[in-house]
Amino acid sequence: MTTNAAGVTVNPSDETIDFGPLAVRFLVTGEDSTGSLAAFELLVRAEQRLPAPAHSHDHYEETIYGVEGILTWTVAGKPIDVGPGQALCIPRGAVHRFDNMGNHDARVLCAITPAAIGPRYFHEMLEALKAAAGGPPDRARVAEIMRRHGLTPAP
Repeated sequence: MTTNAAGVTVNPSDETIDFGPLAVRFLVTGEDSTGSLAAFELLVRAEQRLPAPAHSHDHYEETIYGVEGILTWTVAGKPIDVGPGQALCIPRGAVHRFDNMGNHDARVLCAITPAAIGPRYFHEMLEALKAAAGGPPDRARVAEIMRRHGLTPAP
């Protein structure tokens, strides 16, 4: 975090949460933006089909901007590759998920408007994965965490 002479802070919520196959680096949270925006960088390591369930969110949009590599987002059953310089807006209610099918790491910037999700969600999910001790996480616990943070697991 850096504050300039005018008192403006760059990356006020600079925090990285590392899951192994992916890492989330929060830059701005709802607390930093009076609830208007959460922004985080998502790194998905090469050749990672993620076990996270497809989901939707009814209370916010998620906009993805490709920085490096290619992530395949499946939105409403349709695969969409997002690469550097490309943007994808996932509307409220659209069921989606993502995977890195390539042999290079992929990095995207995610903007959540309004800021309905933050680092706490990812910390809780990481704890659920750790509790599984290398096995599959407790699906009921994962679904409960998702719902509490405004995500609806797909059936």
